[in-house]
This record gives sequence, C-alpha cells and structure tokens, in this order.
Amino acid sequence: MSEAVTPPAPRKYPGANWIGVWTLYLREVKRFWKVGLQTVLAPVVTTLLYMLVFVVAIGTDRQMLPGVDFAHFIGPGLIMMAILNNAFANSSSSILQAKMMGLTPDFLTPPLSSVELASGFAAGAVTRGVFVGLITAVAVWFFAPFGVAHLWAILYFGFGAALMLALLGIFTGLWSEKFDHLAAVTNFLVMPMTFLSGTFYLVDRLPEPFHTLSHWNPFFYLIDGFRYGFLGVADGSLMIGVIVVAVLNVILAIAGWSLFHTGYRLKS
Repeated sequence: MSEAVTPPAPRKYPGANWIGVWTLYLREVKRFWKVGLQTVLAPVVTTLLYMLVFVVAIGTDRQMLPGVDFAHFIGPGLIMMAILNNAFANSSSSILQAKMMGLTPDFLTPPLSSVELASGFAAGAVTRGVFVGLITAVAVWFFAPFGVAHLWAILYFGFGAALMLALLGIFTGLWSEKFDHLAAVTNFLVMPMTFLSGTFYLVDRLPEPFHTLSHWNPFFYLIDGFRYGFLGVADGSLMIGVIVVAVLNVILAIAGWSLFHTGYRLKS
C-alpha cells in the first residue's frame, strides 16, 4: 500500500506580499490606462464643459470671495469633483466587473491577505483619481490661472479625497450584485453629495436648515479644504475637515478589509 502523498504547503510570507500588491496595483493602473480616452480625457472635457456653462451663465465679474472671481472660485471644486468621481469609478467598477465576469479568482487565488487586496485596489483608484485631477488642473489653469496658497492642504485633501472615494468604491463594488446597484450609489449618493458640497456656491450663504445640513456632508470639507489650498480662504472649519477626512478613511478602510476578509459576495 503506497503512502499518502502530502500536498505541498502553500507559500508562506513572513511579512507583506509586496510583489503581489504591486502586481495588483499595476493591473488596476493598466486597466484604466488602456481606455485612457474614456477614463482620463473624457472627465477633463466634462469638467471644462461645466466650467464653460457656469462661467458663461454667471459671468466672470461676480466675486464669490473678496478678490476672487467666479472662475477661480469653482476651479478647485471642479478639480476635486474629477478626483472624487474617478477614484470611486475605478475601484467600484473593477471589482464589480470581476464579479460579473467570474474573474474574482484572479485576485483571490494568489497569496494576498485582505489588507493587501484592499491596499492594491485602493492604490490603483487613488492613482487614477490623482492623475485625472492633475490633468484637469492643467486644463483649468489655462482658463483661470490659479496660484498655490497652502500646499499642505492641496496634498492632504487631494489624496485624502482620492483615498476616501477609492475605499467607498471598494465597499460599493463588493456590495453590488449588478450594475444597477453601482449606478444607484453613484446617482443617489456620490453625485448629490458632490453637487451639494459647495462646489458652485458658498455654503455660508445658504439659509437654514441647508447651511447646517451642508456641514454634515463630508464632501463639503474635502472641497472646502482643497479650495483653501489654492485661495487661502475657507468656508468652514479646517480642523474639522482634517479630522473628518482621517476618521472616515479609517472607517472605510476597516469596512473594506472586513468585507474582503469574510469574502462577502465574492466566494458565494
């Protein structure tokens, strides 16, 4: 009687699987770069159309802040909108498409932990959001040249916003079972919160209860802090904004890790 053959033990990584995370990250980057006309150029054109319509409708002479015309006021908000929308779209669509096409074994089979999976998808989405934001900023600058008042605010709120929506996209992609679910989150959560966050107006001028309600919108702090980095003027509390960004990113990171760890709607 032959002895039972013991299968080889799976490869054990004493630390982080950096090669696996880097490979997943490159997969996400190459995925959106392969259709750059749709994922990079289209958002820039859309942002410029927003700017054209609103500036023509309201005029460049109207000042939203002392010494700041309307074009320079909405410029940072439009850049932030591009960052938010693209970071969310990248992670959410990538995970949902993998589920719909039966490709989840591509990233579940390799020896990647839940933290590494979340990190790879988030990093890819952050890259797309920041890259599209940079291209959008260059395009907007030609129509409304802006300066930099506080670089730390631009970097903190820019990367913080990209990470927040990347993590929200991971949560949405894992939760969604079909594209209708993804569209519902986009149309009824992300877009309303973006448009009602002070991108095109000063929240401080809103009547109650809308003034108070706007301060419960986390996107308001993202756009307000980001705009502060360019203009040096904030519509709300910067300290609250810094805390909101940090706390929400931690909560969303834990939620994303938890769903990957349990295999929620991935292994069923």
